[in-house]
Amino acid sequence: MTTTAERTVPALSPSRANDFMQCPLLFRFRAVDRLPEPPSSAAARGTLVHAVLERLYDAPLGERTQEAALALLPAEWERLLEAEPRYGELFAPGGDADGVALEDWLRGAGRLLGTYFTLEDPNRLEPEARELRVETRLEGGPTLRGIVDRLDVAPDGAVRVVDYKTGRAPRPGFEAGALFQMRFYGLVLWRERGTVPRMLQLVYLGDGQVLRAEPHERELEVTEAKVRALWAAIEEAARTGEWRARRSRLCDWCSHRDLCPEFGGTPPAIPEGALLERLGVDAA
Repeated sequence: MTTTAERTVPALSPSRANDFMQCPLLFRFRAVDRLPEPPSSAAARGTLVHAVLERLYDAPLGERTQEAALALLPAEWERLLEAEPRYGELFAPGGDADGVALEDWLRGAGRLLGTYFTLEDPNRLEPEARELRVETRLEGGPTLRGIVDRLDVAPDGAVRVVDYKTGRAPRPGFEAGALFQMRFYGLVLWRERGTVPRMLQLVYLGDGQVLRAEPHERELEVTEAKVRALWAAIEEAARTGEWRARRSRLCDWCSHRDLCPEFGGTPPAIPEGALLERLGVDAA
């Protein structure tokens, strides 16, 4: 007989973990209901810049220049439109780009790429992997998965995890969310490879700052404990149906305010079987 565990493998990513910590109801809308969200120019720009930086490393050493990166922008934008045609809506009247012409928007992406070249010289790097899908199963817990932008491995085996951000670095004292994401990846790679990454590095192209952390086993053990507690809270919310809305300043940017009880809305009924299929949790 097939068990629930065999039918469904529960999984958690850093983005969904942050959603639950920010607002359990937002997590439900995204992970369980899977409600569509309108495209945003910030998300599109981030995806585009990531794609260019990934493609840039296909070029041989010596040819990874800023000019080469800028030359990749038009083709990568067309590729992105093929994969996500709705991004084309951004430049229609009333779109999220707020009347910015496509050419100006692309120049903005180009400026972010220019900032990258002030922080690193890609001709001195040979990544082991780019856009690397990582995954590990915690014993008695969920599967953790995500995508690492770049993985560098030194000749002595030291591992550096690199993530590009197209926004600005968090203000001093507000780095916890960013560091949680990186420690999440550090935990997955440690469990997957048996070696603690030497460096976790966030590269902020919005203001040219780099946030670095050198994790230790104890820090990653604490991260694992936090992830387990978070997953237990998600399972409890699924069983009780208590997906509480948590009001904050971030509500101003939420796509689902009309459905939120904090703003007079009513969440939709959860699709039958969605909790088991998408979270591996029985609601009863």
